[in-house]
Amino acid sequence: MREGIHPEYNQAEVTCNCGNAFVTGSTKGEIHVEICSKCHPFYTGQQKAAAARGRIDKFNRKYGMNEDK
Repeated sequence: MREGIHPEYNQAEVTCNCGNAFVTGSTKGEIHVEICSKCHPFYTGQQKAAAARGRIDKFNRKYGMNEDK
């Protein structure tokens, strides 16, 4: 590797809008993110239930299986 062309790699503190903070490696000193693994719907399990409900509703509308019939 050539000398003097690579950025310095340091420990960086990542802060989420939800208040969660953790340390990782980066060329920046501090990183602010909008969403992290503590508040993201995919990791909290909320997305899976919402996606399933949407697919069930779509199936019921498509094949006319409404409860009011």
